[in-house]
Amino acid sequence: MKKITIEDLEYISLGSTILGTGGGGNPYIGKLLAKQAIQAYGDVTLIKAHELDNDALVVPVAAFGAPMILVEKLFSAEEFYNAFDMMENYLGRKIDAVMPVEAGGLNGIIPFAVAAKKRIPIVDADGMGRAFPRLEMTTFTLHGIPASPITQADEKGNRNLYHTIDNTWGETLVGATTIQMGGSCAVTCYSMSGAEVKKSAVHDTISYAKILGESVLNAKKNQLNPISALMQQTQAFKLFSGKISNISMKTEGRWNTGICEIDGLEEDNGSKMEIDFQNEFLIAKKNGEPAAITPDLIVLLDAENAHPITAETIQYGTRVIVIGIKADKQWRTAAGIVLGGPEKFGYTEKFIPIELLNAKQ
Repeated sequence: MKKITIEDLEYISLGSTILGTGGGGNPYIGKLLAKQAIQAYGDVTLIKAHELDNDALVVPVAAFGAPMILVEKLFSAEEFYNAFDMMENYLGRKIDAVMPVEAGGLNGIIPFAVAAKKRIPIVDADGMGRAFPRLEMTTFTLHGIPASPITQADEKGNRNLYHTIDNTWGETLVGATTIQMGGSCAVTCYSMSGAEVKKSAVHDTISYAKILGESVLNAKKNQLNPISALMQQTQAFKLFSGKISNISMKTEGRWNTGICEIDGLEEDNGSKMEIDFQNEFLIAKKNGEPAAITPDLIVLLDAENAHPITAETIQYGTRVIVIGIKADKQWRTAAGIVLGGPEKFGYTEKFIPIELLNAKQ
């Protein structure tokens, strides 16, 4: 158990965006809302999953929608408070703790606003260890935990409650309504017991995000190489160095889809990398051959400052470094690959672990 201050949010926000592998939404507005809530209601207590009582009620909260829309259609925090209150009223008991659904960008930081406002702790865990574009793509699903009941709220005051036959239908129905809400909304889902959190979550992701943020910002402060510091901390693979030469992107429903093309520089001069994304970066190919495949993490970094670049903020001409990080072990099981692997997104490639794709010859 430890207190999270406004200063800590800087590190956690940066680290969460690294883990977001291009998705999770731009963290800036989430950081502002979390800071505002902490200033108004006090510091937030971060607890480990093992500190939860087995019968504690824990509810994840998240922003839902296309990241490009989240940049233009800003949240006020009331959407999240409304969705949270609706869940608490429906369940008929006080929620004991909140947690992120995913460790990515906006969604890695917005639960702090809810925790501060409701004066409850936030659990140092999430359901992905990264970001994914679909509601059912969680380790909670791998353990048979239903996403329902799901509450949904938008900035206009609209609120919905869903009971779906499975988690994929939760994505389908909530996603359809989100489009009518303007492409973004707040949701709560996967209400579960402390015992279920302990067995199903990816643990210590908030602490890990803080460590990653600290590694980058402290390296810069001490005039060290922040990318080297980050790679050492994550045991990452350097996949490519280059300059963004083209970006094709469109918003389809609640997803940003497209391809980022990078021309090689330095040791990759003369080579080319393409990164396919659907909110999150899913496959990175160097000269047409896979270098990293979902569910392993693909992270696009600004070569000048090591800050992660989300899919919706990619800009032509930016010098970048692409790194890859091994996914949590739950995603590397047979069931995890079915749920979060390339075939789930319609690719013909099979999942190959990043350490095998990048084994030294």
